[in-house]
Amino acid sequence: MNLSHFLKLKRKEEGITQLQLADMAGVGVRFVRDVEQGKASLRLDKVNTVLALFGAKMVPGALEDSDEPKSSD
Repeated sequence: MNLSHFLKLKRKEEGITQLQLADMAGVGVRFVRDVEQGKASLRLDKVNTVLALFGAKMVPGALEDSDEPKSSD
């Protein structure tokens, strides 16, 4: 499940608005909207602050059948 879908699902399960979530997490409502709309670049510290309200955090994970080039270390 991607971040935008996860956050929207959890927020709706709790019955709270984007504004309420932003207030609870101490971030702007625009940030919450950006996350839920799948913005490509976000501050990870803010993402984890919001996710902490739902007992979650972002962690590294393996890419799944991505077109992204593999690192040639």
